Amino acid sequence: MKKFLLLFLVSCSMYSQSEYPQDYFRNPLDITMVLSGTFAELRSAHFHGGLDIKTQRREGLKVYASAEGYISRIKISHFGYGKAIYITHPNGYTTVYGHLQKFSKRLEDYIKQCQYDKESFEVEVFPNSEELIIQPNEVIAYSGNTGGSGGPHLHFEIRDNQERPMNPMLFGMDVKDTKAPFVSAVYAYPKDENALINGKNERVALRLIPQKTGDYEVEKISAYGNIGFGVTSYDKQDLAPNNNGVSNIQTFFNGNKSLEIDFKRFSFSESKHIKRLIDYEYFKTKKSRIQKLFIEKNNPLSLYKDADDNGYVRVEDSTSSVYKIRIRDFKQNETWVTIPVKGKYETAEKEIEDEDFSNKSLVYSDKATTLSSGNIKVNFYDNTLYEDAFIDFKVTSDTLHLHKDNIPLQKNFYINYDLSNYKSEHQDKIFIAKLYGNYKKPYYVSTKRKGNILSAGSKEFGTYTLAIDTVAPTITPINFQDKKWLSKYRYLKVKIEDEMSGISKYRATVNGKWILMEYDYKTNTLVHDFNDNIVKDTKNELKIIVTDNVGNSSTFEAIFYRK
Repeated sequence: MKKFLLLFLVSCSMYSQSEYPQDYFRNPLDITMVLSGTFAELRSAHFHGGLDIKTQRREGLKVYASAEGYISRIKISHFGYGKAIYITHPNGYTTVYGHLQKFSKRLEDYIKQCQYDKESFEVEVFPNSEELIIQPNEVIAYSGNTGGSGGPHLHFEIRDNQERPMNPMLFGMDVKDTKAPFVSAVYAYPKDENALINGKNERVALRLIPQKTGDYEVEKISAYGNIGFGVTSYDKQDLAPNNNGVSNIQTFFNGNKSLEIDFKRFSFSESKHIKRLIDYEYFKTKKSRIQKLFIEKNNPLSLYKDADDNGYVRVEDSTSSVYKIRIRDFKQNETWVTIPVKGKYETAEKEIEDEDFSNKSLVYSDKATTLSSGNIKVNFYDNTLYEDAFIDFKVTSDTLHLHKDNIPLQKNFYINYDLSNYKSEHQDKIFIAKLYGNYKKPYYVSTKRKGNILSAGSKEFGTYTLAIDTVAPTITPINFQDKKWLSKYRYLKVKIEDEMSGISKYRATVNGKWILMEYDYKTNTLVHDFNDNIVKDTKNELKIIVTDNVGNSSTFEAIFYRK
């Protein structure tokens, strides 16, 4: 322990001389680093916190510790990073390895003991600095596809001593990239009702003209007042066909820097505010992310630098100006977009009619608002919305129509149903559901019950209703049947499904003793590894109980033999 502390102090002194230590962290795999996801890449509701390293579509590749240190955290969950390891290093940084298939033997033995002690597949433990010391180049795990992974890969992070993820490429991680970013769309935005772009007081798509150099020109626009711009851009690397996020965006107006967005580091607490960076309404309707090159009210992101007038530019009548966007990837390959702007005061092409708010409800951003109708009440606490907004609020029977999902929210609002006058013999099986798709299929929203009140929180507007689930989950053996000999089998596999409210929990025992069964929600399977050496008898009575989110339970029982 004293040696570790000494190394920490020495490395901290070195760290003060070099912002990002080079050649300290190694590639956690022993194959060429090819990425399916880059740092701070734009995801649906967050910035990507690390690098997604391709594993050649395979699982089971050796995962190495990027440097010496000690394991400070191990987390196993059904979702998120799945099986994940966190290593704290003498220089104060922490590396994270996610979506693992399994751990090295000593770590697997350690965590399985924790799982059996807690009788739970999902566990989270925080070993002290002396329990699990890691040596340089030690194999700590094998790559996999666990948790919320969409395919086999290794999620790799480097975090600073404040648990903020940083781009691992700052530390010398090398990826072959000689390709400049590309741009698929550019837009202009009026800041207020007094601004016009091509005679319109609304978001305007601009005509993008690719140049032979790889840069872009935009057809000259006319504008007046305070305006901002937005861009849809991606990067490609040499060894992968997929689109990745860019590393840096800068804007210039008549040669003067207007704004910079630097995707170098962020905190997890601010990641949810990606909804303020992108044009959320456009994303929800067109499934494309426009990165807004201006900063609106209540945008706490730390990614911005040198923001002159929050990135907006002022265009006066009878002027000629040039707005430029420089987009770079981490390897400093860059692409420029040039937008000539003619200042022209004019009357809007079409007078915008005042929107009829008489049938809408005003929700404030800076104070609590409650909307109610019949047996339904919706609570908005302060700072739920980024800006005040008029929203559609209508109740039809048990269905709540709460606007369209095109307004970004900072945190949950809460829906409350009063079931006092609700007549149903299955009242305890009722839950709050959100309706999705053209067929309005109900999906379970985490529902709490207190007396006759059902409540659920959500960060998305949309249509909600009451649903009822009286059907218990199904349990189906995959690789065995009742009274079968399984002596030559390594695994015991079972499929569990619930069509309505979804699986909440499960428990498996053999001869009355709890056994570990790993749950993969993507394949709806439970798997027990006989190498755990828990099953030792010849005749074994298996019992599995599976419960859904409203309390319906199914029990599966079978006998199997081993010797």
